[in-house]
This record gives sequence, C-alpha cells and structure tokens, in this order.
Amino acid sequence: MIKIVADTTAGLPRDLTAKLGIPVLPQIVIFGETSYRDDTELDTAAFLQKLRASPQLPKTAAPPPQLYNPIFEEAAKKGETVIVLAPTSKASGTVRSAEVAAQDFPGLDVRVVDSLTIAGNLASLVLMAARWASEGMGADEIVARLNDLIARQRIYFLVDTLEYLQKGGRIGGAKALLGKILQVKPILTVRDGQVEPFEQQRTKRRALARLVEIVEEQCPKSDDAHLCVMQADAMEEAEALSADLRSRMNLSSIPIYELPPAIVVHAGPKAMAVGFFVQG
Repeated sequence: MIKIVADTTAGLPRDLTAKLGIPVLPQIVIFGETSYRDDTELDTAAFLQKLRASPQLPKTAAPPPQLYNPIFEEAAKKGETVIVLAPTSKASGTVRSAEVAAQDFPGLDVRVVDSLTIAGNLASLVLMAARWASEGMGADEIVARLNDLIARQRIYFLVDTLEYLQKGGRIGGAKALLGKILQVKPILTVRDGQVEPFEQQRTKRRALARLVEIVEEQCPKSDDAHLCVMQADAMEEAEALSADLRSRMNLSSIPIYELPPAIVVHAGPKAMAVGFFVQG
C-alpha cells in the first residue's frame, strides 16, 4: 500500500483530502510574535483579515519535521510506502522538513517529491498520485509519472496589487508607486520552481483576458491537461473565468482552488491564477 501525503500549499478542500485519506500538513504563518497553523488555527478568510490590518508582511515557515512523525509511524506499522508531494523547494522548506523527518524512520520507504510548483498544479499532482495509488500502481511508477508531469507544468498568477510584492521586498518602492499610478497588473509564473515575473498588463480586465489567451495558446484541450483556476477572495471572478475557459477549451469542468495563506502572503488579496500541464 502507498500513502500519499500533502500540505496546505496545494489548496485542496479538507473534506476531499479526508475522503481520500490524504494527510495534509500545515504551513506556519507568523504575525509578529504569534504563529498559526494554517490548517486548524487560521484559514484563508481569517488570514486575509489579519493581512489587511497588519502594517508588516507576515512570515511563513514550513511544517516542522516532527509533524510528519505520526504519519510516518502509522505507515511504518502498516508496512506502507509514503510519497510526500511538497511545494517547490526553491520557495518553501517543506521538502527539507519531510526529508529530515524521514531520517528518523530508516526502515520506512519515504519518497519526497519536489513538485517545483505550488497551489492548483500541486493539487492536481496530489490527486493524480492518490488515484494511481488506489489503482495499485507501484511507487516507482507513480514517482516517475509525477516527475514527467512536473516537467510539463505551467502556472500563471494575476496579482491585483503591487502592495504585497513591495512589502515582501520583491520590487522597489519607486516601481511600486509607478505601478499604482499606471494601474499595472503583473502576471507572475513559476519557472524551474521559482516565482518570476511573466509580463504586465495595464488593467485587471486586460490581465484577466491575457490569462485566457495564455491558456488558449498553451493548454491542450483535454482533461489530461488538468486545467484549474485559483483565487484568493475573488470567487465570483474565478467562477466567471472558469466558465469562460470551460466553453473555450470544451471541458466539462475546471476546478477552482482557494489560494492558501502561504501564497497569499506574497500575491495578496484578489489574486487569481490558472494552472495546467502541457503535452510531452
């Protein structure tokens, strides 16, 4: 048997992961001197409320290694193989935490997979891995398939405001001021596991239209592309985007995932994103 392990950066609904038997580790969000687990102590709505009121950008931390211990202990007792699907190691310490935790279980087969991505694409990888495991696929083949998909993932974020990028030191103050004057809406991407600027649009309306163009240009018109939409405090717009893309891409459904706090720290409220996998 194979146990798939995820964390909150995937943005998967808790009822779904519980139904599938997927343990989900939290990220730690730190406001000043107070730390919160983002699975039981701080959801995205509460986080956004605190974020808007905070003069300083909160910090985030990966789950400490000891949080993996109960999961690994149970897997060891059952003789299971564990596959941990973690967010990109270039933006999170989750991979390292899982690897450190695994060292305390030398007899347990633990595969820590660096997804080199975040949010909805990570959610898609977790769900695919869980399905393959339920179908009896071996760990070697699951990891090989995951690595193939990881190399083909694409994700594009629309940031509603430059404020949080500025607070996080991602751009200089002058550029932030200029951006506010010009109403520049940055579109970010994840390339080789790192968040990088992709392009800028003058208005949010144009930026949303550009997300649609990117999907039409790059995303295969197939369920195998696992096209998804992501949002933070922008469900109405996300639903409209999902409906538009379903029509354009001739897909029966496109899931909408809520961006988790560890990502909204940098993207800010009203951020939206699209994620998918291109053909090999």
